[in-house]
Amino acid sequence: MSNEVTVLDAMKKADKPVRTGDIVDLSGLERKEVEKAMKQLKAENKIISPKRCFWEPAK
Repeated sequence: MSNEVTVLDAMKKADKPVRTGDIVDLSGLERKEVEKAMKQLKAENKIISPKRCFWEPAK
């Protein structure tokens, strides 16, 4: 499973907007890997930021 899928799954499991640190805890990935995956997901419009520093899957 790719890091992008892992990050997206962690966000969906949280069922609320989460911070990068929360995703690190939920996914078990390293912070740099999470940040890289989030950057890719953001470029693909798969995640959105409802408020500063918080992220959730796009609907």
